[in-house]
Order: sequence, then C-alpha cells, then structure tokens
Amino acid sequence: MAHVSDLPCDGDGVCMVCKQKAAEGEVLTCKTCVTPWHVTCLTIPPKTLADAAQWECPDCSDPSDAAGKPSVCGGGLVEKIRAIESDASLTDREKAKRRQELLSGGGNDEKKSAGGVVVGGVLGILGDKFNCSICMQLLDKPVSTPCGHNFCLKCFQKWVGRQHQKKTCAICRKAIPAKMASEPRINSAIVLAIRTAKLSQTDFSGGVPKVSHFIHNQDRPDEAFTTERAKKSGKANACSGKIFVTVPLDYFGPITAENEPKRNLGVLVGETWVDRMECRQWGAHFPHVAGICGQADHGAQSVALSGGYEDDEDHGDWFLYTGSGGRDLSGNKRTNKEHSKDQTFAKSNEALRVSCRQGYPVRVVRSHKEKRSCYAPSEGVRYDGVYRIEKCWRKAGAQGFKVCRYLFVRCDNDPAPWTSDTQGDRPRSSLPPVGELKHAVDISERKGSPAWDYDEEQGRWVWKKPQPESRKPSGDYNCEGDENKKKRKRQKPKGSVKDRLLKEFSCLICRKVMVLPLTTPCAHNFCKACLEGKFTGQSFVKERTRGGRTLRTQKNVMNCPSCRNDISDFLQNPQVNRELMNVIESLQNEMKEKSCETEGSENGSAVEGADADSHATTGNTDVEMQEASDGTDEKSNIVAENENKCDGNAEIVKADEGSVKEESVETAKAAKPKRSYTRKKAGGGEGAAALTPNADKKRRGKKTV
Repeated sequence: MAHVSDLPCDGDGVCMVCKQKAAEGEVLTCKTCVTPWHVTCLTIPPKTLADAAQWECPDCSDPSDAAGKPSVCGGGLVEKIRAIESDASLTDREKAKRRQELLSGGGNDEKKSAGGVVVGGVLGILGDKFNCSICMQLLDKPVSTPCGHNFCLKCFQKWVGRQHQKKTCAICRKAIPAKMASEPRINSAIVLAIRTAKLSQTDFSGGVPKVSHFIHNQDRPDEAFTTERAKKSGKANACSGKIFVTVPLDYFGPITAENEPKRNLGVLVGETWVDRMECRQWGAHFPHVAGICGQADHGAQSVALSGGYEDDEDHGDWFLYTGSGGRDLSGNKRTNKEHSKDQTFAKSNEALRVSCRQGYPVRVVRSHKEKRSCYAPSEGVRYDGVYRIEKCWRKAGAQGFKVCRYLFVRCDNDPAPWTSDTQGDRPRSSLPPVGELKHAVDISERKGSPAWDYDEEQGRWVWKKPQPESRKPSGDYNCEGDENKKKRKRQKPKGSVKDRLLKEFSCLICRKVMVLPLTTPCAHNFCKACLEGKFTGQSFVKERTRGGRTLRTQKNVMNCPSCRNDISDFLQNPQVNRELMNVIESLQNEMKEKSCETEGSENGSAVEGADADSHATTGNTDVEMQEASDGTDEKSNIVAENENKCDGNAEIVKADEGSVKEESVETAKAAKPKRSYTRKKAGGGEGAAALTPNADKKRRGKKTV
C-alpha cells in the first residue's frame, strides 16, 4: 500500500504528485507491475543502479524486509493490521472495528493531504470506495457508466478518446452507449457526498458554506443606487438603499413617528418619492416590483396602483383593484399584459382576502404610471394613506378571463392629497355602488367587527383589536443607533455527517436511501426496484399491424423519470453500481453499530443504577437483620434452658401434628366446591348445544358401543 505522497505517473507520463511530466532519465519502472514512477517524488528513492534494476514500487514491495523491519511505504499499516488479527483477546467484531478505524484514519492517525484536507473519518470511508480506477485518486467530477463503474471525467474522456470504434468500460469492457461516451454526465449524488465528507473533516463544522449577499442596513447608502448596467434598463436591477424605518416587512397600518427615528415624523400622507426603490426605503410599500405586499396566511399590508391591469377603477377615496396573476410570464414574456387563464384567490390575492375578512388597514401608494387616473401623481410615487377592503369577488375581466376584484375604501386620519379638507376620513353610511357585483361570483365580505375602525370618543381611526404580530424580524432594517439589533445566527445542519451522507444517496423516486442503486446514462440514481417498477407492464418493442399485414416492430421510448432521455437500452440489462452500494452499506453498518453501542451504554447505566439500588436495599436489610439478631441473642439462652424440658414432650407434639394434618385434609375436602356445568351454544352464546365433559364422555361411549 503506497504512502499518500507516493503516487505513480499517469498514462501521459505526468506525475500525480508534482503534476509535471517526468523527464526520460527521471522515470523509474517497477519490475513487477511495470508502472512508471517519478524518482524525485518518491519518499525513499533507490540508492544505487543495482537497486534501481531490482526496484519494486510501494504497492508491490514486501511489507517487511529480510531483517524483519517494516518497509517505509505501507509496511507500518500492514504490520498494525497483522497485530490486530493476531490478538486473541479481541472478537471478530472488535477486530473489524479496529481495522476500520485504522484504515479510515480515526483517532490520532489522521493525516493531511497536500490540499490541506484531513484524510480519515468519513472521507476515509468514501476514499476507499470512490477512487478512480484509472488515476487511483479520489473521484474528481465523477462519471458513472451504465455498467456501474465510476471514473473521473478527465480520465473517462481520455480513455474513450483512445478508442476509435467501439467504446468500452475500462474495468469490465462492456459497451458504453455512444451518446454517453460523447456527452458524459456528472453524477451529482457522488459529488455532494464527497463534498460533505470533505467539509466534515475540515475545521469548519457548520455544514456546507452558503454564499451570502446580504448587506446590513447601516452599510447601505442613503439613496437607492444602481450599477451602470442597471441604469440602462431603468433600475430593473437596482440595489435598495438604507431603510429609514424600524418596522418589519409584514407591519400593518400607518407608520408612526416612533417607528421612524430619522425625522421623528413617520411616513406622512402625500409624501412623494422618485421611484419605487426610494418608496421602499420608507416602508410605505416594500416590494419594488410586485403590486401587492402580503402573505396568504397572514394578510396584505400594502398595495401599489401603477396601471398594471386595465380593469382597475380609481375614484380617489375608493377604488376597485384587480388581483395579480393570470398572465403567462415565462421565458422572455415578463412584460406580457395579455391574460391566458383565470385568477384565483391564492398567494397575494388570498392575502388581500384575509385583510378584507379581518378588517386590516392597507397602505396604498399611487404611481405616475397610472395614466388613466386623475388622482395619480404626475411623477414619482406618492403615499396616499390607509384603506380598508370592504368586499372582494371574482368576475369576467375585459379580456374574457375571470379576475379577482377588491373594493378599497379610504379610512385614514389625515386628509387625502387631492382634497382641501383639514380633517381625515369619516365612516361611510353605505358602501359605494358597484354595478359589476350583479355578475360576480365567490363574493367575500367581512362578517364581524373590523380590526381597524373609527372610535367616536377619540374622533379618529384606531385599532379596535390587537394589531397583528409580526412574523418577520425587523433587526436587519433598523438604523445605525439601534443597539438591540438582532443578529442572524447560522443554523447548524441537523444530524450527523453520516446521516447527511445517506440523504445524498437517496432515490429520486421513493426519496429514501437507495437499495441496489442504479445509475442511468444521464447520471440519475434510483433504486433498482423503483426504476423497474416505473416501467412495469411496458415492452421494449411494440408490434404494429395494419389489417392482416404485420409491419416492422418499433422501439418503445422509455424516458428517465428525472429527465427526457431515453433509457430503454439501459433497462434491458441494468447493472447495479457496486461502488455506490458498498458505500451505502458501510455507512448503514457503522450507524447501526453506533446505535447498538449507545443502547448498550444506556442499558449498562440502567443496570448499574439498579445494582446500586439493590445494594442499598440489601444494606438496609442487613442492618435490620443485625438489629433483629441483637434482640434474639438475649432470648437464645432462655430457649436453650428449656430445650431439655421439651425433649420429653417431642413425641406427643408429633402425634398431635399428625392428627391436625388429617383433620385439615378432611376439612378441605368438605369445603371444596362441586364442579358445575352449563349448557352453551356452539358459538359461545346462551342456549348453545355444547355438551358438558361428562355428557360428552357418555356420548362417545355410546357411539363406540
């Protein structure tokens, strides 16, 4: 077994240690396996030319020389294994466990490879099974052949490139499909397993690192900014500036002065911003693209009127709003305004319906893009106060498809920007007339009292019910002076490394750990039973007839359950990926042994606790018996004095005991109850014709006669 730093040259003559092509005079060939090695990269090169002629590589050399000393390359490991095997005090299971720990580099035997990754532990398990058969290294960009063997992508391409006509596997020489040979696919399950194993051996113990592009609020600029590229598309890719309010994203109602520490004024009605990005900074409407801010199970907090739907009707103090959805925005149709399906009460539309039923206040902003409304601002985005949704329904829109409709009525304490009144809104005696309700369906309206309502005593709109609690943190949007800012804690992945490894080896059909794993030519992994069960009842070819004439058979196309590639040829003789199966079984066996050891330790602790209790109990009984014996010692002398007197009366006592026994037996016979029987049905119910034991004997006796 070669040392980590002792590796041969590959097929191109490039050393696997220094990654350079060895010169002609620096190549040393093993006399046994004829494998080329780079002399300068060997741990112990031969000293003389005679040694070079008879030199054997570390993989072929004897683990011990004539003097009995172990060789440098691999001999120490072999000697340790032999010592474990010769230890008679160990059981077979303990020997296997120690061999596994030794080979996996457990304990203090862990070593670091040239890349700085610790070799051993879980990576040792994967490294033994997931070594490329060509370069003998841990798989890099693994490719799995249909015959169940794994190779590095580079090694596989080199091997296939050398074969001019028939492409065969480097191990079993089975044919490789032409499409797979020309377009090999990376086996993502093996990639993730190796990555997880490597990360578990490094100093980082928090799981797979995730790239985070989060920018803290204090690090954002005071104004929303864009890159030069984003400016060309009209701030479509703009980055948000600093958030000046301390409210969370799902905050209901107007933003007051206590939630705006920059000016201590709050967000005022009639306040105007340049665009939606700047509006987001003040919390009036957080989404910079979507027209509805809300959650389906919580409610809607704000909406934006920007002329997105032609069914909208704006009357200032009240307006009819159209929900979202119903358009095909796939591919490059992001600006499509044509409806292709009906809208439903789901997602954002359901959030508006929740606010309608609960009577929550909804902040409303109007954009200059709404050209049909005389209440929209001439430029920028303006905050127009809070509204309340009184009714919602569905009806056929202008394009023929059903749309969700909402009746918004203003209920703010400040006057609207388009009115000259000095006071805010007052409750309406009746709702505005809406003619389209005659042909509406799925009508919903509030049945109970609203959460946001007018208080006659205070003369203003207030929360009649408790304001909905936020479910999103506001710490990331607080200002610089907030000392109570919450920090996001990174959650550590749950479960052990081996649990996470087994999850990577899950079948794409049953979502469980694979049993007899199959790897398709398109690099997808399934259980053998699941994949074959997917195509149960389908034949590989179909017979075609036209009248009385039989046509040529046609091949049945069997698409992979995860992609559209045809795997019918692979299904005719699927081969289990043995290397993948061995890794899964090794992990499962180790987890089972660990669970058995844990249960054994728990049982041992329970037994120890029971032993302690029994010792305590026996200790108490010993004390009690000792106290009792102390009391009886004084009486023993008196009893001894009376023993001689009792000897003469012993025979009389025995005779009396015999008479007492005879009387007790006769009394027991007299007191013994007689056995009674009842007639029962055969089914066990009352009145059944089941014979009693005595009657049954008589009946059997009559039959025999």
